[in-house]
Amino acid sequence: MTRDQQLPKGLLSSAGWVDLVQAGADVRSGSVGLPLLVASDAAIDANVAVMARFCAAAGVELAPHAKTSMCREITRRQLAHGAWGMTAATVEQVAVLHSFGVPVILMANLVVDERAVRWLADHVLGDPATRFLCYVDSLASVALLDRVLSGSGARLDVLLEVGFSGGRTGVRDAATALEVADAVCRTSTLRLCGVSCFEGLAPGFSDGTVPGAVGDLLRRAREVVVSLHERNRFAPGEPPIVTAGGSSFFDVVVEELGPDRFPFPVRTVLRSGCYVTHDHGIYQRTSPLDGRAVGGLRLTAALEVLAAVLSRPEPDLVIVGCGRRDVPSDAGLPVPLGVLDPPARRLGSRPAESFAINDHHLFVRVDPTSELAVGDVLRLGISHPCGAFDRWRQIPLVDADHRLVGVLEPQF
Repeated sequence: MTRDQQLPKGLLSSAGWVDLVQAGADVRSGSVGLPLLVASDAAIDANVAVMARFCAAAGVELAPHAKTSMCREITRRQLAHGAWGMTAATVEQVAVLHSFGVPVILMANLVVDERAVRWLADHVLGDPATRFLCYVDSLASVALLDRVLSGSGARLDVLLEVGFSGGRTGVRDAATALEVADAVCRTSTLRLCGVSCFEGLAPGFSDGTVPGAVGDLLRRAREVVVSLHERNRFAPGEPPIVTAGGSSFFDVVVEELGPDRFPFPVRTVLRSGCYVTHDHGIYQRTSPLDGRAVGGLRLTAALEVLAAVLSRPEPDLVIVGCGRRDVPSDAGLPVPLGVLDPPARRLGSRPAESFAINDHHLFVRVDPTSELAVGDVLRLGISHPCGAFDRWRQIPLVDADHRLVGVLEPQF
């Protein structure tokens, strides 16, 4: 390797992950560096299957939020298990999903950049193999889309977003919802195809409980759907789309917005994304298929960070070689799971706990009697997968013995 060649993160040689997979290497290979984010191949497959079964049993569709991983391979597996489409947050993500060949792309956001609207008209809206939908929530958003698309010959499917006071985007009341819907119906460029909302930010959240505001928002969204249907505001030819669902309360979405909650046909679409790798933090505690589950289907955390003990400056403190550049910390710090090497080493009789993080250092409180030593390699779970994938350009897939079996390549 020459001086001007950059080592990929997690690698110590010019051999790529594919070469190491073909050689039958594992994460202990001399070509592998630390820290390293790895993904369990079996856990991802299991989670994709579990969520597909949940949706089938509930009679709802799934358009997983691709922003979690932005990986072609994960998208392929989700579509192969029956996903109706994929969800995006930005036009850049739409472009990536379009390059993947995703048949339905639901952009769970507003498009107000005129350049982006023109790009969509030129590259996506005219593609017969792709259906694209995005949000509107105001007269201004409707007017902007209509003005830019006028004369292009393009027709854009839109969903009316319902929000809540103090929240993000979305209409705040039924009167505004009807006003915006009427504005859409007056255009020749837009088709009103359904209603959306996002319950994950509803106030009052605490671990283990569902905030009352979640149900309130979903019921308001249902009322808007019924009102617009009674007034014939939805585009003809298909049932209206009703979509919601983060990764914590999608069971409540089914209870409040499932097909059986309407006196007419609807297509209920969940947009959960983090389920695909799950985690050892916020979603382990709040998912209806884990911390809030009462039995049956369960998700499995698929992501781990492998990192070395750099120092043990105090009996109950170890400093670990990973930080904000490697792991998310917005929804909780990494969770010590165990010791990878040496395999016989234990964390101690009391649980280890991360309590502070820097750019490249993690502070972990440990049992003073623990045998942990400098150079030991820890296994760390993460909280909030969306903040893990975008820190790595390549993420090796591993089996139960940490042998390399493939590689994920996030396209952020």
